[in-house]
Amino acid sequence: MRACPRPLSVAPMMDRTDRHFRYFLRRLTRHTLLYTEMVTSWAVLRGDRERVLGFDDEERPLALQLGGDDPEALSACARIAADMGYDEVNLNVGCPSERVQKGSFGACLMADPRVVADAVAAMRAAVALPVTVKHRIGVDHLDSYDHLASFVATVAEAGCDRFSVHARIAWLSGLSPRENREVPPLRYPDVYRLKRDFPELSIEINGGVRSLDAAEEHLAQVDGVMIGRAAYDDPYLFATADERFYGDTSPPVSRRQAAEEMVPYLERWHRRGVPVGRVTRHMLQLFAGRPGARAWRRTLSEGASGPDAGPGLLRAALGSPGADSSRG
Repeated sequence: MRACPRPLSVAPMMDRTDRHFRYFLRRLTRHTLLYTEMVTSWAVLRGDRERVLGFDDEERPLALQLGGDDPEALSACARIAADMGYDEVNLNVGCPSERVQKGSFGACLMADPRVVADAVAAMRAAVALPVTVKHRIGVDHLDSYDHLASFVATVAEAGCDRFSVHARIAWLSGLSPRENREVPPLRYPDVYRLKRDFPELSIEINGGVRSLDAAEEHLAQVDGVMIGRAAYDDPYLFATADERFYGDTSPPVSRRQAAEEMVPYLERWHRRGVPVGRVTRHMLQLFAGRPGARAWRRTLSEGASGPDAGPGLLRAALGSPGADSSRG
């Protein structure tokens, strides 16, 4: 099945794009494709499935990002994803962390496209869901455009027709994962060239995109734009995404409305024994750049650390200057 065209997505981010953040982001955008954090095939097959993979139906459209290199295990994971109602399965070929390298997956697979192709073929055979790949433009000294094009061609032959391309190479030693998101220079022209050379494929660009204006500029060259850290640093930038990229004429919610819609969700999870901070931590930047933003963050962060923190914390924050409806 060809991946559904989604011009905008939020990148999978460890310790960020969990189910609580995704539910919160859905208060702002109904149509943007969301991703889970990367989940290893081992965790899917042996872990607590509800804890590892559970999601609220309101989070859809939702893609499960998998980490692994074993075709049989990944195909089993894909079947589980399909059974649980995910809309897409994505294979991580971009993470450069040492832990991931020790498992022989992530960015190091850029050096072995045949392994990626075999994994994609196995997942494609197992499910009707779109099977996509997120990868770098290169790894270590395999950083030429020719290598990138050869990687994409090999994986495309296995049935992948959408590639989310982080426009930086990854250095597997000498740089931390954070440095690998910042130090290697962005090479957007390489991703644009991929689209020209493979017009039949859906090519999505990732890396350094901080605004919807920037996303729109990229869309003149590629099929999709994936936004990462900016989605966490300023989630409200997605409030106008549905109208701008999906033609949805529903009025965008205000920041205050988005927070108010999270109150019953927070109450529900608090009754299940989940500390409120696991939810509210994702909301700290809702008022980023607005008057009173500091008061909003302080109320949430300091309140969540208290032993008796409960859903009333969010109501208290809504009474802070940062949540004044007159300020958006």
